[in-house]
Formats: sequence, C-alpha cells, structure tokens
Amino acid sequence: MASINLIDAFQDFKDAENLDRPTMMKVVEDVFKTLLRKKFGSDENFDVIVNAEKGDLEIIRRRMIVEDGEVMDELAEVAYSQAIKIEPDFEIGEELYEEVDMLDFGRRAILAAKQTLASRISDLKKNVLLKKYNERIGEIISAEVYQVWKKEVLLLDDENNELILPKTEQIPQDYFKKGESTRAVILRVDIKNNNPVIILSRTNPLFLAKLLEIEVPEIFDGLISIKKIVREPGERAKVAVESYDDRIDPVGACVGMKGSRIHGIVRELKNENIDVINFTTNSQLLIQRSLTPAKISYLKIDEDKMQVDAYLKADQVSLAIGRRGVNIKLACELTGYEIDVFREDEEQGNEFDIDLDEFSDEIEPWVIDEFKRVGCDTARSVLNLTLAELERRTDLEKETIADVVKILKEEFEREE
Repeated sequence: MASINLIDAFQDFKDAENLDRPTMMKVVEDVFKTLLRKKFGSDENFDVIVNAEKGDLEIIRRRMIVEDGEVMDELAEVAYSQAIKIEPDFEIGEELYEEVDMLDFGRRAILAAKQTLASRISDLKKNVLLKKYNERIGEIISAEVYQVWKKEVLLLDDENNELILPKTEQIPQDYFKKGESTRAVILRVDIKNNNPVIILSRTNPLFLAKLLEIEVPEIFDGLISIKKIVREPGERAKVAVESYDDRIDPVGACVGMKGSRIHGIVRELKNENIDVINFTTNSQLLIQRSLTPAKISYLKIDEDKMQVDAYLKADQVSLAIGRRGVNIKLACELTGYEIDVFREDEEQGNEFDIDLDEFSDEIEPWVIDEFKRVGCDTARSVLNLTLAELERRTDLEKETIADVVKILKEEFEREE
C-alpha cells in the first residue's frame, strides 16, 4: 500500500514536547477523516492508524459481507462475490477489512491533507506556548541572548521558544552579547499576526520583587511581605517591607549580613541603589522613611489634599531630592503624597508665621487690637520683641503680655 509519508509533520510534534501523543493522534485522525468524508461522503466505517515512530499512517475500511444483491449501503456493506475476490475463505456475515490505497485520493488531495496537518500542528504549538507562558506571567526566567537589535533583544528559552525584551523594558545600563544568559521577568504574552509573542521586562517592579524572593528566604516563606516597590530603573528603588513575625527584622533580613543579600540584586540591576524601609500605616513615619537617606526635621501634612511640606536642614535637602529629583519622586510614588521639600531656616524665616487673628479664641480681641496698633500683627512679630519692649510700647499689663507670649510659644511648639 502507498502510505503517506508524514515524517516532517511528526517531527514538528516531537519538537513541541508539550504536545502529548493522544493529542497528536487526534489531530492526524481528524485531518484524514475530513479527507475521507470529501471522497466517500462519510468516515464511519474507516479507521485511521498512525505510526508516529515511522512517520506513516494507514487507513482501514470496514464493511460487512452480505449476499449478492442485498447490498443496501455500499459504504458499510460489500457483496459476497466481491469479498471472495480479496480472500476466498470469507463467509457471509463476516467483516471485511481492506486497506485504502492513498493514491486513490489523488496527489492534490494528499498534498492538501499534509498542509492542513502542518497548519493544525502549528496552531497547537502556538496554543501550548500561549497557555504555558500565560501561566508563568510574573516568574523570572533565564534565557540566552540570540539576537540584539536597536529596539529589542531576541532571547531563546530552554525549548528554543523566542522571547522578546523590548528596549523600553531594559535597564539603561544593560548591555547584551549574543550567547550570554540574562534574567528577566515574564511580563505578558501578546498576540501578533496570530502568533504569541512573549514579552520580558527588567524594569518592572515585579522583577525586583522576584529577585528579593530568590535572595531572601523569609520572603519566599511568607514571613516577610513586600508591601510596595517603586523604581527608577538603573538609578534607585524603594522597597517597603513588613514582617509577620515580631522576631524578624524585615529590613535586616532583606539587606543581609554586611549587605550580602542585597549586593547580588544591586549587581543584577546594574548598581541600582535599593532603599529597603519598614512599612507602617503611620503616614508621617512612612513619609520620613520614604525620603531615606535624608533626615527630616519635621513635616506638615495636609491629609485632605494629600500634600506634605517636609522641612530639613540645609545639608539634607539635596539628599531628599536626589539626583535629577529621583529620590523625592519615588517617595511620592511610595507614599501616595505630593511631597515638597523646604530648608528649615527658610520656613522659620518666612512661612511659619501666624496671623494674630488666628488666636481670637484664646486671646481677647481688644488685646489683639492693641498689639496691632503698635505694628505687631503676627505671632512672630510679637515673639521677636522682649517683654519689656512690649510693655513699653503697649498699654497692656505685664501679666497679660506674658499670657499672650505663652500662648504663641505653645502654638509654635505644637507645629514643630
């Protein structure tokens, strides 16, 4: 019999290791049963037998032997006189098994069947790849650099599947050479021209989260939780962590002895500075920690507008802002507040002054008017003068002046 050589098609199955044998058999059977339906009108009495090892197949036709003249269905029945021409020992009531000669289908039909089979296999491989990587989104993968282009890098995984690392997902300091291995996180799977395209990233915060999970066993075990990560790839990252075990210092665990755990991650991220801070629900404390390495003198927080004025000593301002404003930008992203930085002495000289009318609930209006009469209409303008000077300028008693000064000082102390 002339069997169809399908070695190339079966080789495609072997290349796609995730395609199991039953799936392969079902696809081949479907393709050739379609061929049978086109030629005979039905495939009910045909068996498709696939030999995946040899790369061929056979089609067996089954018909019941009936007496001459009693054939009602030519697809299911065969006359006795016809049957004994094939095998003289046949008897009425037996089943006749006959191989179908593939040449009977014609070269064009056979070629179309092989093309259809190759197309079905290709679709299956795409679906398997799509499912596999959709389930792995968020995982770190190590792949070999195969081709470096201007806008993206092509990598190959262990099964020679193609992975794409776009320029936008690369750390600015990244440099790739063909043949070297690199790590990235599986970001998403796109469909382009009906083909799955696996997109990787080295800039996504998830990449840093997975690196920490690998380096810090406490994170992997769930004893330490990463609450939030913000990054400026290649520059600086801030990681807020929380421990579920009071005996574990989350920051110390992430950094490691003498920085042993964090150093490997810093190298992987091309010397990106990583600030690990303790997460807290206390907004003021979280904001202070987020501006690391700067030390904050005090904060003025407007919860309604989600705005913060941070006051620092002169030598701390540049640390809070960071190079190209990266540090303060990340602090804003981490906390959710809009943070403005001020020098402490500037604030004391200008902004931190309060109109005396603001104290009308504690100081009698006529007393306030008396201070205004001598040019003291703000709290600081009163405190800048001595008690003796105030007593000389105003018509107020010494005790009244002392009470006012006390109230004003207490207000500034509360603000600070």
